[in-house]
Amino acid sequence: MIKVGIIGATGYAGAEIVRILMQHPQAEVVWYGSRSYVDQKYAEVYRNFFEIIENVCEGDDLTEMAKKVDVIFTATPQGFLAGVLTEEILEQVKIVDLSADYRLKDVAVYEKWYGIEHKSPQFLKEAVYGLCEINRELVKKARLVANPGCYTTCSILTAYPLVKEGLIDPMSLIVDAKSGTSGAGRGAKIPNLFCEVNESIKPYGVATHRHTPEIEEQLGYACGSDVVINFTPHLVPMNRGILATEYATLKPVKRPDGTTGLPTEEMIRAAYKKYYADEYFVRVLPKGSWPETRWVEGSNFVDIGFTIDERTGRVIMCGALDNLVKGAAGQAVQNMNLLFGLPENTGLTMMPVFP
Repeated sequence: MIKVGIIGATGYAGAEIVRILMQHPQAEVVWYGSRSYVDQKYAEVYRNFFEIIENVCEGDDLTEMAKKVDVIFTATPQGFLAGVLTEEILEQVKIVDLSADYRLKDVAVYEKWYGIEHKSPQFLKEAVYGLCEINRELVKKARLVANPGCYTTCSILTAYPLVKEGLIDPMSLIVDAKSGTSGAGRGAKIPNLFCEVNESIKPYGVATHRHTPEIEEQLGYACGSDVVINFTPHLVPMNRGILATEYATLKPVKRPDGTTGLPTEEMIRAAYKKYYADEYFVRVLPKGSWPETRWVEGSNFVDIGFTIDERTGRVIMCGALDNLVKGAAGQAVQNMNLLFGLPENTGLTMMPVFP
């Protein structure tokens, strides 16, 4: 059995890791780390685990935890792991970090967008960006995995094949995304109160959202050049889910018949098939079908649909996922499976919940 420790086990993402691992046949949570609930029974914090989990919450001492577990999930605010991680810890244990501390390779970009000093930039080079469908082989050999953000996972996977194949101009990419309120975390914030969110939808982080450089960096690797995009997130009154609608200008390419012109629907679909046909968790929908958050809720699936707007010469892509599962905890467990040589979908075959 893989012994697991979780720091931030009482946050939404941490609790989702617990829920998933309770059904994992080869992993056991032995350390429920929480700064706010030390010595309190975990099932008293989350009553859904009543008479299922008897453990009490322990602290967030990474050094002590590393002596007792095989892998640590850090579902913590930005800056926590970077402030405490040492080579001695990494020599003892594998880490999957759900914060942004090691997602961006350029420390100056991290400090600009997150507004804090990076305390351990020496680990940036070796950290692997844990988007499994793209970096699978690198994850398998890693000690430190930077689990991608929820918006970024949806945004990148939706556009990646078309960027990689040169079918769209990545500099023209516009991402319009909506998320449920759990994406903001469990902390009490006035803008996230029921009366503030219900019966409303609002943009936030307009032109400033911290996931922007993450999307740009990863898509830049895909096309081999710098990418600059427009990314605008919105808050919608639901618990879970992200829907990203993305727009990009098609690039003239050589078609199968030898002519030069904009990519056809068949060429776009072939690109998605090339990269995702064998991916268990990515479902490319048939023509005329569109992703909805309700069809991925509670699961590790990503649904993708697209259409070509011939009038404007653009492609419109849509992706949907559960921000707490594929956008956080499920993807973290997917990375753990790769780190320990398990089938990637072990413990993650739960079906979407509806209604």
